[in-house]
Parts: sequence; C-alpha cells; structure tokens
Amino acid sequence: MENVDGNENSSSEGAAVRVYDAVRALAFIGDLSMGQPTDHSLRTAWLAAQLARTAGDGEAGAATAAEVSLLRWSGCTANASEFADLLGDDIASRAAMLAARPDWEKPLDSHGGVKTVIGPLAQIHCEVSGEVARMLRFTADSEAALRHIFEAWDGTGFPERLAGASVPRTVLVVSLAGDLEIFSRVYGLPRALALIAERAGRRYPAEWSALVASEAQHWLGALERMEPARLDETIITPQMGETTSIELIADVIDLKLPWMTGYSRSVARMASACHAQLGGAKEKGPYLYAAGLIHGIGRAAVPNAIWNSPGRLTAAAWEQVRLVPYWTSRAGKQTGTLASAAELASCAYERLDGSGYFRGAGGSALSFDARVLSAAVAYVALGSPRPWRPALAPAEVAQRLRLEAAEGRFDAEVVEALIELKDAPPRGARSRHKAGLSAREIDVLRSISRGASNKEAARELDLSPSTVRTHVESAFRKLECSTRAAATLKASALGLI
Repeated sequence: MENVDGNENSSSEGAAVRVYDAVRALAFIGDLSMGQPTDHSLRTAWLAAQLARTAGDGEAGAATAAEVSLLRWSGCTANASEFADLLGDDIASRAAMLAARPDWEKPLDSHGGVKTVIGPLAQIHCEVSGEVARMLRFTADSEAALRHIFEAWDGTGFPERLAGASVPRTVLVVSLAGDLEIFSRVYGLPRALALIAERAGRRYPAEWSALVASEAQHWLGALERMEPARLDETIITPQMGETTSIELIADVIDLKLPWMTGYSRSVARMASACHAQLGGAKEKGPYLYAAGLIHGIGRAAVPNAIWNSPGRLTAAAWEQVRLVPYWTSRAGKQTGTLASAAELASCAYERLDGSGYFRGAGGSALSFDARVLSAAVAYVALGSPRPWRPALAPAEVAQRLRLEAAEGRFDAEVVEALIELKDAPPRGARSRHKAGLSAREIDVLRSISRGASNKEAARELDLSPSTVRTHVESAFRKLECSTRAAATLKASALGLI
C-alpha cells in the first residue's frame, strides 16, 4: 500500500487501494444494507453492461452502466437512520421495496404516503452516491446518473421528477438491469418478465421490456456459468484501475449511524499509533491502519434499531451483531488488495481469553496486530458518546480496560500503550482546504454530523437556534450540499470534522 495525493479523499493520511477494490467494498456494504446477496451489485453491473450494448450505447455506455450499478447503493448507509425511524427495520424494509413485495409501502401511509416520504430519503441517497463518484474521479456521466439514480421514465421518480429523455439514460439501464437481477432471483424468470412488463413505460422505456424478454434467459445463463474472477474482468473500467484512499470506505460505513461519525478513522489512528509505539513491524502499519478503517464493514448487515438499542439485546439480535466481523471477512475475500486488511479487521472483536467473536479465537491464535486492533476498538468506543450514554472520561476508560486486561481479555501492554497515547493525531498532514468555512461553521457542522438537531447543536455550542440554522445553511452552500449526510461525507474527506 502506498500514500497518494491529489484530491480530498486521496490525502496523505491513508493507504491507497485500487479504485475497483474500493468500489467492490462499497458495493458489498450497499448489498448488505439493502438486504441483498453480496454479489447483487456485481451481477447487476454485468447485466446492465449487456443491456447498454444491446440498446445501442456501445462500450462507453456499458462502462458507465457498470460503474453506476456498482455504486448504486453507495448512498444507502446515509439514509439508514431515516428508514429505521419510518419503517423500523432499515434493511428488511428496503429488501421488500426492491422485490416489489405487496404493500411494502403500507407503513408509510401514516407519514403521508410513499411519494411524500421517499423523496427526501432519495435526495440524501443521491447526493451521497454522487459525491462518492466525484471523489473516485468517475466520469461526469456516472456522477450525473448516480445523482438521479431513482428517476423514472414517466416522471414519477426522485429526486427531481425528471421524465423521458431528461432522465440520464444510464439510470434507466441500471434500473431495468437491477429489476431483472432481483425479480428473476426472487420469483423466477417468467414472473420477473411479467413484473418488468408492468413497469415498462413507467420505470423505463416500454420497448426495452421486449428487448429484455428476448435476451434475459441467455444473459442469466451466461452469468450463472461465469467464474467470479472472469466476472470481475468483464466490468472493470480504466478508472477503476487507478488508486484512491481507504478513508472513503470508512466514512461511508460510519454514515449508517450518525453517532459514529469519525469513529472508524479514530480507531485506525489509535491502532496505528499504538502499533508504532510498541515497535510493531513498520511494513505492517499500513495494513493495521486500513483494518481499523474497514473493521465496521459488516455493521451494514445489522438493522439500526439493534445498534440504537440501549438495553440488553435479545439472543437473535446478538447473533446478528456477532456476524459483523464475519461479513467483514467475507468482504475481504471479494476486494483484492483489501483482502489482508479485511482479514485482520475481522479480528476486531476477538478477545485473548477466547470470549470474543466471530471465531472465538484467543491466546496465540491472535497476532500482535489483532491484539492492538481489538484493544483500540474498545478504547475508542468507550471514549465515544452513544445514544444511551455520554462518552466515558479518560480515567474511566483506562480503569475499564485495565480491568479487562487483568481478567485476560486484552493484552495489558497494548492497553497501557493506548492509555499513554490518549489520542492519536491524524496521520500525515491534514488538508488545508477548508472550503471557505469559518471556525464556527465547522463547529456547527461537527455537531450536526453526529446526529444533533439544530436545537441540540444550539444548546451544545451556546448559540441561538437561528444562528445555528444560518451557519448550517452557509456551510451547506460552501460545501455544495443540501443534506447532512453529504455534508458529513465531504467534511470528513476534507479533514474538517
């Protein structure tokens, strides 16, 4: 891994990864968040490329369709909180929505109906996915499609109710390819084609229904016979061969829960600094830092209601939590240059006495790097605020970790090193580009990025609500964003929060 410079998310702070591997990690997170199999976005990308070629869009159109398919759900962590508030289970509800299950939108009736509710959520999603494409330096066509990914042919889509030729063509291609992938898997091909025919003329051009009907069996058959490595080769575009920094993945992970803003970066910094202080092998440092950044990939598989629960979890909920590092490990097996870091990241919740999860590994089975990472995760978590408790004071964090070490769950030497560090500064030079924001605007942005309302931010900063509102509007304008999630993502990349 190497350091890269060039844009705000490719700062000197972190280790570099191939854009394709970052995209695959984001696609994995998106699939988990939407309640889909973890190869859904990859299969959709291949189908969308076939459809683009068949519809006359050529290789350039096929490449754009593949890029957009892989990043289509990259904004779904950003509105997970809103989906959870409205529908209880942010993952199951979105899976039902994608499968067009009967009455999936029924619970929205009490909130004004699907059109009233989904519009703002779509705006959040589209802004974030478009911002991700921009940070990855994808083409203008890919970025534009992602910023309008929920538009429909008949003008009933979101976020701008575009219609007909005003809808980016790739949006329509990816929408149809996604329907084919999901419907054929859930209901079988005959029913899938019937559902697509019902949506023809509304979601996408009517004539495309017949085109898909004639090719779908051939496409799906070819897809089933294709080896995973070959599938990867068929959809990678030139831009995906470039490099980007891993912090983007961490920031997208943390968007799922506003109170975790900056958490993954903090874990990565503490683990890396502790590793260096204890004389860890220099060449392992970048992998430990990367592992800290991505250790929460599997968090996307667990509904927000579980993460926000203040009390003891049910056995079923706890089993979902125990699978978080399993999913992180699985992500590594699909993300090339992130594989080693993801495997280490999957040890984030193991304990020396074997009481951790998901493997229950302990003792000599846990490497020095794994011991550093697991202790750093606990250290940062205890010192961070949660909805059900304030952040613990440093002395209390130290007391708890020393007790855990004395009982054999953490490495005592690692715990003492973390306590001595207290806090690790950002790796490398932070960006000097502040997007023209004032110090007070940054304070306000930091507060709302962690889930505070304007009124709560006003109390925290001893400002009037109207002043906070003015600062928010000014910060959003300067960051060219209109939603908290997009502003948080961009401000994190710039090193402002």
